[in-house]
Amino acid sequence: MDDSFHYPPDLFQLLVDTIPKLCKSKSDLLLFFRGAGVSRRALKPYEDLLGADREAFSKYSVTRELLAKLNEQGDAALRVRREVVKRVTEFEDFSVCWESDRAAARGLVAQVRDIVNVKDSFTRMRVEKDEERHRRLEEQAAVARVQEEEKQNRARAKASFYALFGEKDAHKRGKLLEGTLNQLFECYGMRVRKAFTVTGNCSEGIIEQIDGLVQLEGHIYLVEMKWWNAPIGVAEISPHLVRVFSRGGQARGIFVSYTDFTAPAQALCRDALSRGAVVVLATLEEIVSLLNAEGDLREWLKTKVEAAIVDREPFLR
Repeated sequence: MDDSFHYPPDLFQLLVDTIPKLCKSKSDLLLFFRGAGVSRRALKPYEDLLGADREAFSKYSVTRELLAKLNEQGDAALRVRREVVKRVTEFEDFSVCWESDRAAARGLVAQVRDIVNVKDSFTRMRVEKDEERHRRLEEQAAVARVQEEEKQNRARAKASFYALFGEKDAHKRGKLLEGTLNQLFECYGMRVRKAFTVTGNCSEGIIEQIDGLVQLEGHIYLVEMKWWNAPIGVAEISPHLVRVFSRGGQARGIFVSYTDFTAPAQALCRDALSRGAVVVLATLEEIVSLLNAEGDLREWLKTKVEAAIVDREPFLR
C-alpha cells in the first residue's frame, strides 16, 4: 500500500474487521498498535479506559478510532499506517487467535493481502508510468537543449561568416575565411579537420597546404578556399586536382570561391571525373543565399556532390 494520505474505505473496513480477531486479548490489541509505531500518547486514553472499565473497551471500536486517527495525521503517520498493513499481511500464526476466530481471521488476512496486492500493482504501474513520463520529459529536454545549442552555434558561425564581408584587409580576410567555413561545416554535422600542411619525407619541407578537410557520408573532402576578385581558372583549380589525384581515389575535393569559375576550369573538373576525381565547385554567394534561407549546408553539399558525379556538373548553382 502506498497511499500517502489514508487507507481507502475498502481496506479501512477490512482492517477494522481483521485486527481485533488477530489479537486475543484487549491488551494484545494495544500491543499490536504499539508495535506498529503508534505513540504512547495516542494509546494512553485506551490504556486508561482498559484499566478503569474493561467492559467499555471494545476491540473493534478502539481499532476503528485508532485507524481513523492515523488517517487524519496524513503524511506524518504514513510509516505507521504501512507498518499496520505489513503486520496484518505477514500474520501467520493463527493459533494465537481465539479458536472461534481462526477461520474468519485466515479469510480476512487473505482478503487484506489480495486488496493490498491489487493496490500495490496499481501503485507500481502508476509509479512506472510516472517514471517513464519523467524519463521521456528528460529526454525531450535533453534533445531541446542540444537543438538550442546547435542553433546558437550556427548563429555564431553565421555571424562570423557574414562579418567577413566587412573585413578590408584581404590577407586577414582570407585566413579568417578558412576557420569560418570550417566552423560552418562542423555546425551542420560534418566532421572537420582545420587547415593543415603536409611535409615531404626527404627534407622537401612543406609540399601541400590544405585549407580544411570535411567528412560527408563516409567520404573525405579536401577543401580549398579563395577570396579573389578575378574568376577562378585552370591555373587555380589544377593544384587542388593534383591533391585529390595524389590520394588515389581515397579523397574528393571542394573548392569554394568568392568569384565564379571559368568555363575551362569547370571543364577540367568534368574531365577529372573520368579519371576518378570528384571535385565540387561552390561560391560564397551560394552559401550566403543558403544561410539566409535557413537551408541545410550538409544537404546542399550532398546535392552538389550528386550533380558532380551523376550529371557531370561540378558547378551546380
